[in-house]
Amino acid sequence: MKLPEELQYIQNSLKPQRTTDARLEGKVCVITGTTSGIGYETAKRLAQGGAHLVMVCRNTEKAASVQQELAQEYGADSDVVLADFADLAQVARAAEEIRGKYPQIHLLINNVGVFNRRRRLTHDGFEMTFGVMHLASFLLTRLLTPNLKAGAPSRVLFINSEAHRFGGFSLKDLNWEKRPYVGLWAYGAANIAKLHTASVFADALQEHAVDVNVMHPGAVRSNIGMNNGIFYRLYKRYILNLFLKDPAQSAEAIYFLSAEPALEGETGKFFNMTIEEKPAWYAVKASISQQVYDKSEALIRPYLKENV
Repeated sequence: MKLPEELQYIQNSLKPQRTTDARLEGKVCVITGTTSGIGYETAKRLAQGGAHLVMVCRNTEKAASVQQELAQEYGADSDVVLADFADLAQVARAAEEIRGKYPQIHLLINNVGVFNRRRRLTHDGFEMTFGVMHLASFLLTRLLTPNLKAGAPSRVLFINSEAHRFGGFSLKDLNWEKRPYVGLWAYGAANIAKLHTASVFADALQEHAVDVNVMHPGAVRSNIGMNNGIFYRLYKRYILNLFLKDPAQSAEAIYFLSAEPALEGETGKFFNMTIEEKPAWYAVKASISQQVYDKSEALIRPYLKENV
């Protein structure tokens, strides 16, 4: 039985996933959040595929450990750039460092994520889920766009979630100052914002051979949400994780979307793992997407140079 369109993601998650044997030798791949979970497994898969990794992380010791592991296990050449995504000035500095060192970038994976049960603010005063998951990734993508154009054909992949179907997005209340804060809605709202702006990026960069896509990495174990209280951490570790899959499966799907030659030129799409599907209609409505992009641009403007 075929489910209604808005529920087809349930069936898609059970379908066989596509894989690729394509290699990424000589490709500069920038990826955020590689010290645990999906990002960590993806870094290993990219290294196995021959990519030159530029890992944007906030924890020096954990990043150095991953870098050492990639070198020992895969002979991978990698670089670490430090930035806390709750501080947009740090994200901007990291982007400038990457831009100066890597004139051509072939792949950008915006993977960093956060989940809060209670409302928290970033260093810049933004609601943290929105600030970290959306604004910081938006800023990084904006600042690295010239290098992605120079490395074309290139790809940008925004790691998102089927949780965007929870709703919660309000352009008039991005900081959750006027509404009761609900963690799942805030998480959904941040992912909706990413979907809106990704579609605008895709349209703008298509003529430059920069493909921009969004993907749900599956219901897998990760450390997202482990910054919450002890009861939530215990629930997640000993109950919720029992029903979640190995993040290596997500890494394989991300690698497919990053490396498969047949996907070159495919842009502006949403994937459930490797299966293309339609996101919620309100997350890709063109008129709203441009408004969200313009608002995001205004919010990060202090961290952009005039010529970027």
